Amino acid sequence: MNGVDVQEAITWAHREEWARVVATLTRRFRDLDIAEEAAAEAFATAVERWPADGVPPNPGAWLTTTANRKAIDRIRRENKRDDKQKEAQLLADDDPPGPLGAIDDERLRLIFTCCHPSLAMETRVALTLRMVGGLTVPEIARAFLVQEATKGQRITRAKAKIKAAGIPYRVPSAEDLPARVSGVLAVLFLVFNEGYLATGPGTDPVRHDLTAEAIRLTRLVRALLPEDGEVAGLLALMLLTEARRAARVSASGELVTLDEQDRGAWDVALIADGHQLVRERLAAGVAPGRYQILAAINAVHTSARDVRDTDWSQVVALYDQLVRLDPSPIIALNRAIAVAEIDGPEVALAAVDRLESKLAAYHAYHATRADLLRRLGRSRDSRAAYDKAIELAGNTAEIAYLARRRDQLG
Repeated sequence: MNGVDVQEAITWAHREEWARVVATLTRRFRDLDIAEEAAAEAFATAVERWPADGVPPNPGAWLTTTANRKAIDRIRRENKRDDKQKEAQLLADDDPPGPLGAIDDERLRLIFTCCHPSLAMETRVALTLRMVGGLTVPEIARAFLVQEATKGQRITRAKAKIKAAGIPYRVPSAEDLPARVSGVLAVLFLVFNEGYLATGPGTDPVRHDLTAEAIRLTRLVRALLPEDGEVAGLLALMLLTEARRAARVSASGELVTLDEQDRGAWDVALIADGHQLVRERLAAGVAPGRYQILAAINAVHTSARDVRDTDWSQVVALYDQLVRLDPSPIIALNRAIAVAEIDGPEVALAAVDRLESKLAAYHAYHATRADLLRRLGRSRDSRAAYDKAIELAGNTAEIAYLARRRDQLG
């Protein structure tokens, strides 16, 4: 088998098998560090051996078996006492898998398992993104707008807390799901966002593998919890966002903003599905949550045949409702962008500038300021803001867009 085929096989295995291997080892060894490290060693072995030996007939089984042996070797090395060696031997390949519980899908089951309510929400989300979502620590840090070292330390402390507190990694039952679903939705939302606008160096600007997987898993959560409005809201938000994917990056690899996109390239089927979910939630007559309001905002945008037809008053009203639920600086920043379309860039800029202390390290803050300053004719200040946004941005398509807008300034 040639090198390209082997590399494709390894890439496929990492994308498709990582969560399954970690889940299997977590059940057997009850230790996240062992599971993650053994899985990493197995994939490293595959990278070393498959180019020479060829891809095995069943790559997933090969990886699981290899990872299992690596884990046993690690336990034996680290624990020399006889009882630990006997324990390791009991965890051999013929150890029967644990019960499936309420969830059939392996990856979703592991996400629900990791989102244990004994952990703080941000901790369980970050840990699950690392262990199951496959995001790197830098990608997770950017999602939470914190330094990479800080987020890495928090993930390490979360693993230590799991060990010290003896938090069981038990497959959740149907009764466990409502208590864990908020963390699961947060994980899926952040995985989708990383695919929607990828921040990792050397990656495609839009990662369809991540957005498609997030949508697939959210559909499964909706099947498990069909009455949960926030699950429906998140699914609608993802569908309405994914519908615009084909129009988001130009042929030259530059980001195309919403106001410049070819709306004829949007996926009408996904938009119809998303709108239907939004209408169902409105008809339910229940106060909406965060994801339902975000979906409604996207429904307003995708209902307009032209950007000039956008009902900006409705968008601002929805953001006002959202701010009461989630008074985060990012929500305030997005609201200011909509305010600019009604009250003008000067009013919006004043609102944006009030967010500097909280969003100074966020590239979209500086990109928004740059655009508002450009519209006000303050070219020098706009150029400086574009420079800062380019410095902080990690997405190649977005950097290309920002550079072009900066270079168009007089």
